[in-house]
This record gives sequence, C-alpha cells and structure tokens, in this order.
Amino acid sequence: MTNQNTSSTPARPGARPVKWVSFVGSGPGDPGLLTVRAVELLLDAEIVITEVAAHEGLVRSVLGLPVHVEGDESQPGDQPAEQQVGPVFVDGGFGEDGQPLTHAARAKVIVRQAKTGKRVVRLMAGDPFLYASGPEEAQACTKAGVGFEIVPGVSSVSAVPTYAGIPLTTKNHREVAVVTCNDVKIDWDSYATDATLVLLSAVGSIGEIAEQLIAAGRSADTSVSMTSTGTLTDQQTIVSTLAHIAADARDAEMAPPAITVVGPVVDLRETLSWFETKPLFGWRVLVPRTKEQAGGLSSRLRGFGAVPEEVPTISVEPPRNPQQMDKAVRGLVEGRYEWIAFTSVNAVRAVREKFEEYGLDARAFSGLKIAAVGDKTAAALGDWGLNSDLVPSGEQSARGLLEDWPPYDDVLDPINRVFLPRADIATETLVAGLVDLGWEVDDVTAYRTVRAAPPPASTREAIKSGRFDAVVFTSSSTVRNLVGIAGKPHASTIIAVIGPATAKTAEEHGLRVDVLAPNPSMEDLVDALADFGAARRASMLESGQPVTKPSERRPSTRRKASSK
Repeated sequence: MTNQNTSSTPARPGARPVKWVSFVGSGPGDPGLLTVRAVELLLDAEIVITEVAAHEGLVRSVLGLPVHVEGDESQPGDQPAEQQVGPVFVDGGFGEDGQPLTHAARAKVIVRQAKTGKRVVRLMAGDPFLYASGPEEAQACTKAGVGFEIVPGVSSVSAVPTYAGIPLTTKNHREVAVVTCNDVKIDWDSYATDATLVLLSAVGSIGEIAEQLIAAGRSADTSVSMTSTGTLTDQQTIVSTLAHIAADARDAEMAPPAITVVGPVVDLRETLSWFETKPLFGWRVLVPRTKEQAGGLSSRLRGFGAVPEEVPTISVEPPRNPQQMDKAVRGLVEGRYEWIAFTSVNAVRAVREKFEEYGLDARAFSGLKIAAVGDKTAAALGDWGLNSDLVPSGEQSARGLLEDWPPYDDVLDPINRVFLPRADIATETLVAGLVDLGWEVDDVTAYRTVRAAPPPASTREAIKSGRFDAVVFTSSSTVRNLVGIAGKPHASTIIAVIGPATAKTAEEHGLRVDVLAPNPSMEDLVDALADFGAARRASMLESGQPVTKPSERRPSTRRKASSK
C-alpha cells in the first residue's frame, strides 16, 4: 500500500529532498520471515528506526553487517558518513532519558528523520497495521506532509501458533477471535463459545482470564497453549487446560512476549509440532572457523533448529616470504607449468590477489590444466571465470585427487611440472603422491594460517563447563587452535568432525568423536550432526525420557578418546 500524495522517486542533486518513510513489518522475530520487499528496503536504507532491542541485530544479520560488540563505545552514527557501514539506527522505542516513547513522541522522531531527505525505514514488530501503532504514525506523516508506504509483515498472531504446531482454523473450527488482554475491561462472556481464542499480553493475567472464561461457560478442560519467544530457537511452548494453565505457566517460568491459544485446535500440536521437534532444536553449537567461512555452515545449522555461535580460531595471512609466490606466478605466465592444483578456497583467493597485484587476469591460465578439491573451491574458480579440468570423483581431499590424477606421460604431456599453492601447514600427501606419478611439484606457500586471539572469557567458560551442546570441527587446525585458545570442550559436548584426519587430531587431544561426516563437506557434516540429534531424540522418546539437550545431561567424568 502506498500513499500516492508524494513521489517515492529519489531527489535529483540540488533538488528539494523527498520526505518519505517506509513502514516495514519485521515479523515475529525469525529473520527468514522478512518479506522480499522488506529486505530490499533495508538494503537501501540510510536510517532505520527500530522498535525493539532485537531489531538492530536482526538488520545487521540480514544485511551481513558487523555486529556491535559490547564494550565498544563507538556507535554507527558516530562515524563520518564516508566511513559509515550500513544504516544509522535510531531507537524508536525509548527516548534519550531511557523512558518509553509515547505514540506522539515516536511520530515526531519519524517525521524529523524523514525530513532529512534520507531513505528512512520504520521497522515495526509483526505487521505495521495489525495490533501495532502503524496507523497512528502514518497519520502523523500525512499531517506533516511526509509520504509513506506500508510493507506488511508476518504477524505473531498467526506465525507463533504455526511455529508451535497449532493451526488456528481447521475444517471443524472456523472461527478465531484475537483479544489484547492489557485492555482495561474485557467482556469474557462474549467468548464463551468454542471459537479459537488468541490472547495477546496474557502471561501476567492468565489465571484471572482462565477463571472468567470458565465462569462464562467454557469447560475447565479446554486446551490452552502458551508459546514464548515464538519463531526463534529458544521458543518454549507449554500445553495445559483452563483449570491448570496459571500454575503450569508459573512452574515453566513463562515470560513475555508470548502468544496464548485457547480451544480444541491446541490438541493438534501433538501431531503437528514441527519447529520444536527439529533434530537440533535449541542446541547451542560452537562453530570454530575463520569468520568469513562460517556463514554457510551456521545457516545450515539454523535450518535444523540450532543456535550457532561462531568463534574464529584461525586467521588467514600472506606468507612471510612472498618471493616464492612471485616466482611461481611468473612461471605460470611464462608457461612453466602443465597443471595448477587448488586444494582450498583460500588458495584460489591467494593466487587471485597475486594476479591482481600484477595486473593479470584469468587469461593467463590459457593452456593450463586446473585441478580443484571440493565443490566450494571449484565454485570459487568459476567466479573467476575458470573451469576445473579435474575434480575428485570420490573423496574430496588430496587423497581423492590423487586417485584421479593421471600419471605423467612424456609423450602426451609437454611439461612435467605442477604448481601447488597451499597453506603453510598442509600435509605432504599430495606432493608425495604427485611425485610418485612422475610429476615435478613446485610446492608453494600461498598463505599462512595463524591462531586467532582467544574468545571472551564467557565463551571460554561455556566451552569448558559444557554449556555448548555440540562443536563442529572442519579441519585439524580448528581442533588444535580451539583447544589452544579456549581449552577442551566438556565431556557432555557432542564432537562432530569433517573427516578421518580431523577425527584423529581430535582423539589426540583427548576428545571422543561422536559424529563423523560421511563425506568431507560442510553440508554432510551438518547433516550428520542433525542425524545424530534426530536419533538421540527418537531414543529418548522411545524410552519414555524427556527430550533434553546434551548440555542438560552432563556425565561426571571428562570424555576420553575412544580406542580404535
């Protein structure tokens, strides 16, 4: 919906700035529920007026912006405009005095920001026009001559019950009533039928509400659900009855924000619960990787319901002596090599950076055969405009590459030399294997992996005390470096590794490997951990035990490496 009184076309240089606000619904909390239009506007925004504390983190996550670190007193708006990364965030929930803003005061903030002529997004929880202050704020914009558009969002009214596995309507239950329970007086006699009730802001008064609904004629055995922090991985749902919901909510320490549903539809949760039954739901998973490489792994973990926490353990830096790389790149241009073998994305990046330094491009690879280990490495080459002539048909590793690598043939191969750019800590497996096949190898250190700084003390304590449910190791170096900077994971923590070499390193450090990826890829590693979580959950249900996370069931002794 768009206010037609003011054009949304950006102002021309020197022209009067366009006064415009985009009211955007953020949904109930899960960033994946933002609409395509919402993300487009956030990507283009210069100012984002938030509503709740979580909004800045949500926007930064969606846009891939750095998260503000506690203890860093600088704020985005403190930087010069040319150094600003992402939009400026303006608090629309509280004033400078720390007090909640009234509707009128918030409207003034919005109008004032719009009059700067910058691209302003007013981010609102849920949907701007459903149980929100969007109408009042939009009317204030109209009065001030500020144009606006409304971008609907997914409302918690429907989304939270859906994430709890509770449909608000079925073929037998078609009526739904939504009641905001912080109103001064509610006539509960009007809700005495079997219609489904969705109660907002009911946590503190649920006992009184239940009593009045029973007095109005609802059965004391009517099913009731209460879901807090809905759509997020710390979502919690309890199911009770009108007679017992107050006590059960108190025992479960339920707290706002929460959505309460009353009616027979609640009973369907037993078969329709899908979110809280994900194999890694609520698991706090440690991801010890370089920061730039953790995104895809963390995203896949979230898909299985986990809460990933990225802890950089290594940093990629140039080699101490760049002359070896300089010589190899010159040799590549001069036609010295028959093959170049890339074993990682970092190797591709290192060679590409060296090419850019010399003013070269992908045309220098003309006539050169290219080998790549892994789909990600091949994709990085593809982004450079290069196709891989050889990718392992089986195991994506140096060993797998050797199984497919052709032996040197002095008749078919005019040159017998291979350029192998790699990390300073790489094993000699590939070099030795190529030599055995008759090739000469220029084994060049293209980049160094160095140990990162230790994580915060709170993270180190969580690692050692078992507050992480699992840790995923993607290389031997991540094992060594994590133990070096943070200590060993607790015995209760599930250890998942990407391959046999990483498993061996973990065992050498006194860790028992619980999950081994069937193939050395991040996708297979996460899938294997999810399979482990699903089997663990099924076993608990089959034995009649409550489903708990590994961090909630801690053995008294530390894990010992398993003998093999």
